[in-house]
Amino acid sequence: MATSNILKEPLLLRLSRLFSGLRGDLTGGLTAAVVALPLALAFAVASGVEPKAGLYTAIVAGIVAAIFGGSSVQITGPTGAMAVVLVGIVAKYGIEKVWIAGVMAGIIQIALGVAKLGQLVKFIPYPVTAGFTNGIAVIIFCGQLNNFFGLKLPRSEHFLPGLWQSITHVEALNWAAVALAVVVIATNVLWPRINTTIPGSLVGLVLATAIASSFHLNVPTIGTIPQSLPMPQGIPHWNDFSVIRELINPALALAALGSIESLLSAVVADGMTVSEKHNSDRELIGQGLANMIVPFFGGIPATGAIARTAVNVRSGGKTRLSGVIHGVALAIIVLTLAPLAAQIPLAALAGILMVVSLRMVEWEAIGLLMRATYSDFAVMILTWLVTILFDLVLAVEVGLIAAGALFIKRMSDLSLVKIPETEVFPPGTPLELGKEIAVYRVDGPVFFGAAERFATFLRDEPEVKYLILRLRFVPNMDTTGLVALEDIYHDLERHNCRLILTGLQPEVQQLLERTGLLNTIGLSNCFETTTDAICSISPQIACSQPVAADLKTKELMELND
Repeated sequence: MATSNILKEPLLLRLSRLFSGLRGDLTGGLTAAVVALPLALAFAVASGVEPKAGLYTAIVAGIVAAIFGGSSVQITGPTGAMAVVLVGIVAKYGIEKVWIAGVMAGIIQIALGVAKLGQLVKFIPYPVTAGFTNGIAVIIFCGQLNNFFGLKLPRSEHFLPGLWQSITHVEALNWAAVALAVVVIATNVLWPRINTTIPGSLVGLVLATAIASSFHLNVPTIGTIPQSLPMPQGIPHWNDFSVIRELINPALALAALGSIESLLSAVVADGMTVSEKHNSDRELIGQGLANMIVPFFGGIPATGAIARTAVNVRSGGKTRLSGVIHGVALAIIVLTLAPLAAQIPLAALAGILMVVSLRMVEWEAIGLLMRATYSDFAVMILTWLVTILFDLVLAVEVGLIAAGALFIKRMSDLSLVKIPETEVFPPGTPLELGKEIAVYRVDGPVFFGAAERFATFLRDEPEVKYLILRLRFVPNMDTTGLVALEDIYHDLERHNCRLILTGLQPEVQQLLERTGLLNTIGLSNCFETTTDAICSISPQIACSQPVAADLKTKELMELND
């Protein structure tokens, strides 16, 4: 009997873990689907296409990207950033050519993944990502004024003429539509105080639809959605080379934006979980396959969605199954509730998107950049303005050029620090003090190009409980390096690993103090020399070995130099 129990125990444990994982994936996928439903409809309308295209995109792209992508918890579907690009392409070329551009964008993304270029997104400076994210938020908000006011104006290729149209025709506004939009906005803001399980966007959508139907309000609605699953269809003019040549620029824009947003979303998901990190190249291939396939089902280009991915993780999603469940759940909703969607007011979707846009604004990033360095803040403002006045791809290009120019300027202003020829241990090589202690020396300024090297530490050294960073030769640090250091601290904290800093230079220390990161890390974790730090951790090892004395002498030499 005892032998039988021993044999059964591993199987029972495995089944228990499997059930626990399935339960988390089921909860995460269903919750993400509930959140995705109103957003899929809203972003489709914001893109200038029929609402059903948003649902079909969330279903097909969500399932394909979940299976073939590089992130275990990523949720894919229509997003605000993609809607900003799509609305201009739809207005200029029409939906059929958007399908062709989507397939081309998917091919480009797959090529980027096969070429192993997924890591390049991690070299985009923090001010650039903050700038175009905030610019997208402004465009989404202003782009919904038409539906907010209940106006029936034609869509413009660029949002500025559309904004001007909405302002100049404001005297013709529909007060019923405005009232419904305000109800949805208020519900989004106040509902989380009552219940955090059901999303406020869904509650506001149902409430506004019920009010409009009950009182027979004369407001524009989204129209009928077919009560059927997305079915394969042909794409006209797919073999026409002249059309393909005409759409190469829109396809490049869609591929670039889709890759950047998806990989940034995957990075955010990595920071929310201690599970296996995402594979950026595989994620590009998965997103590319999704964008290649979804046009044949009447959908639009999609990306990884940060908000829905976060909901999935927080609700218990742990594997790819959660993304598949999200897509299947949306398909079931379409089959059962599609007739009710015809009565949804466009003003309700406008209210949802306005709240989404306000929450997209990275207020903390703005404050951080203002407190950190004015040059980084200027890069963010420049990227933000170009995003609003021109387009996202140009904004990223301009932001990268500006950040690169600033980097060159910073490098030219640096005074060279002489490094002695005889080093106790080479740069980047951990000091051998047991598996639980690792010491790394960082040479030169911590800038956006060095951020990824920090992020890989936990994957390479999972057994380390104390990480000491020697920052004696770090004369300055930019905002992206600062954010990377903060991410390292939080990652180490989740893994019960203590971060210790030694040899902080005055400029770096002042930056950490201004932004509050020094208090977060703790003054007790900052030391003048590495020897002092090692002695505080393990005095019986560090203070009795000759190497520690050599290290102390070495650091004194470095100070004299």
